[in-house]
Amino acid sequence: MKRIIRKVAVLGSGVMGSRIACHFAGTGVQVLLLDRTPSELNAAEQLKKLTLDNPAVKNRIVNEALTSAIKSNPSPVYNSEVVKHIKTGNFSDNMKDISGCDWIIEVVVEQLDIKTAIFSEVEKYRKPGTLISSNTSGIPIHLMNEGRSEDFKRHFCGTHFFNPPRYLRLLEIIPAPDTDPEVIQFLLEYGDLYLGKTTVLCKDSPAFIANRVGVFSMMAIFKLMEKLQLNIDQVETLTGPIIGRPKSATFRTADVVGLDTLVKVARGIYENCPSDEARDTFKIPSWLEKMIANNWLGDKTGQGFFSKIKNQKGEREILTLDLKSFEYKPREKSSFQGVDAAKPLDDLKERLKILIQTRDKSGDFYRQFHYELFSYVSHRIPEISDEIFRVDDAMRAGFGWEIGAFETWDLFGVEETTKKMEAAGYKTAAWIKEMLAGGFTSFYKIEKGEKLAYSPAKKNYVSALTGDPGAFIVMRNFENQTIWKNSAARLYHLGDEVLGLEWYTKFGTIGGEVIEGIQRSIGIAEEKYKGLVIANETQDFSAGANIGMILMLAVDQEFEELEMAIRTFQNTMMRVRYSAIPVAIAPRGLTLGGACEMSLHADKIVPAAESYIGLVELGVGLIPGGGGTKEFVLRAADEVHDGEPEIIPLKDRFFTIATAKVSTSASEAFDLGILKKSRDFISINPDRRIADAKNAVLDLYHDGYTTPLQRTDIKVLGRSGLGALYAGINVMWRGNYATDHDVLVAKKLAYVMCGGDLSEPTEVSEQYLLDLERQAFLSLCGEKKTLERLQSVIKSGKPIRN
Repeated sequence: MKRIIRKVAVLGSGVMGSRIACHFAGTGVQVLLLDRTPSELNAAEQLKKLTLDNPAVKNRIVNEALTSAIKSNPSPVYNSEVVKHIKTGNFSDNMKDISGCDWIIEVVVEQLDIKTAIFSEVEKYRKPGTLISSNTSGIPIHLMNEGRSEDFKRHFCGTHFFNPPRYLRLLEIIPAPDTDPEVIQFLLEYGDLYLGKTTVLCKDSPAFIANRVGVFSMMAIFKLMEKLQLNIDQVETLTGPIIGRPKSATFRTADVVGLDTLVKVARGIYENCPSDEARDTFKIPSWLEKMIANNWLGDKTGQGFFSKIKNQKGEREILTLDLKSFEYKPREKSSFQGVDAAKPLDDLKERLKILIQTRDKSGDFYRQFHYELFSYVSHRIPEISDEIFRVDDAMRAGFGWEIGAFETWDLFGVEETTKKMEAAGYKTAAWIKEMLAGGFTSFYKIEKGEKLAYSPAKKNYVSALTGDPGAFIVMRNFENQTIWKNSAARLYHLGDEVLGLEWYTKFGTIGGEVIEGIQRSIGIAEEKYKGLVIANETQDFSAGANIGMILMLAVDQEFEELEMAIRTFQNTMMRVRYSAIPVAIAPRGLTLGGACEMSLHADKIVPAAESYIGLVELGVGLIPGGGGTKEFVLRAADEVHDGEPEIIPLKDRFFTIATAKVSTSASEAFDLGILKKSRDFISINPDRRIADAKNAVLDLYHDGYTTPLQRTDIKVLGRSGLGALYAGINVMWRGNYATDHDVLVAKKLAYVMCGGDLSEPTEVSEQYLLDLERQAFLSLCGEKKTLERLQSVIKSGKPIRN
């Protein structure tokens, strides 16, 4: 049957329930969020002489939970407007309303008797055929549908979201014994296509996939720390971004999750997995037992492995727990020979190859940790999953690993590493030996741009994708179809006569070689192909132009060369706009400064939902100099409505640039005027965005794409606009919201956006505005304060942010 999800009921409004509701609302679905009624009045309700039957009292728990979720940071919604899609209620009065819902998700406390009671109520009102699922993280799915009707059983399964649902992309789908396969297939596809999730099919085994492997990994690290006599700060250095794990590494992650939660999962695995060969790894260390007894549970209680204090200077300081003395001490900077050697390398795979071979304590740690991990995941097949790629998918999407366990094993060499493991006393599952004996030397391989994974059950390679392979494009998978490359960029043929350009500079910065890549890619596409997609596979598309180069030229006062560099950048952006073929850009994550300017000039932008886009140049005392200022003036002129003062759209655009505003999501980028509703669309699943962009290019081509004409009719306001903008700048300065240098930069921006000191409103060309923009940018490069800000950003090693 064809299913359409128009309305979802979320039963339980705690931390997970309220945020799941927000995520569904953010996708445009109507949500009914229900929770229990209070058992007693609070002080405010008593003062108002309310009763427990008052509707405001009955909905207090759910309403307070939703309000708290909306106010939380990071935000659970793409845009504050989506909250209107959520209707709240309570189990007593509104359970009957679930009859109008297409999917009912239970998210109440992790107690089987409470869940069973909720399901009994659901059976009274749920219409036949409605999907019903539990967000449990550990209770066996088959226990929850005992005693339920046949229709309930056919449409029931586990749907385990990870917290926070907006940002952690994993959705584990766990069938019960009687679940209709059609239901499972629908949820796998729906979660991917409409919720932006990496949907992973799991077996109904303790902790499912991600928590089973993730908690094992953490517990193994705890024991390895003791064995190698490392401390917490040293382990954090070893298990963070250096090996492709989140900045929270191991112990900070535990503090965020909650030590009580971690212990609960570990104990659950220990108690429910008697045949797990690594069962003893899940035994709780004595020091962790002591922390639980002390109620040092992490962020939720204010202290765990770390404690935040204010020192004698009144500054915020983070202290680390010494597990020997059980006292909090200042954090220690850790240094290891292997880590120091690998750190300069941007390529994660190259770093890992160095780290695993290092002959110091860090190398001992990495070898023993990875050997334990590889051994463990090999023995979990087929217990938690029949397919290895689902394990890697779960760890990337649920725990933020950049590279999965089997992928890492591939990197080190399966056969060679297996021999080293056995020599060191680490056993692998029997199917590993069978695989190698059968001539299969890697877990993964690429064929015709598609990723394949070895299947122990089928003893051959299968697709490593849940959905249609054509809907997922990974640029690097087309390496054997490289059309052109230099040391920073590479151009691929993505099939169907569409090219794809990516680059791999630090933070995705746009320097001379990337500019060359853009120009060459467009030229090649114009000669032989239908269009071009520009995208990067990294978490962040690009932090913008190479400010290091700008600073170097400015400090050396090489202003002619700097002027030429700015002009080249502008010309390249205009080349994106006025090429003979359609150009689509598919950003994700940070898309700042010059990367935003490039996007503004594309024929189509297909961003991932989690795209943070903005013109941030004023943060370092510059204005957007790659056509971004020009483009905002053009759009402001086009946005003037009949009867509306012409200054209003321009003021809005000026404020966006002047405050270096960055969208908190792709959705908000529409509100900022960066994305156009008539042109651009969001690909909620970042793994689909490149394929979506490719399809958009083909649609434009087949619709008869022709090169646009450069604009010569852009109305600028001249002095009348300058007066209004200068007045606003002066107010900010008088209120001490802007420094003298801020005022200088803002006035330069205003001058360009008003078309200069013109005596009356005038129509000008794009090139006229580009020339003004370039002159203003160049003049600011000579300012001492600007150079100081540029130096500060470069020294921080971080992108410019608002």
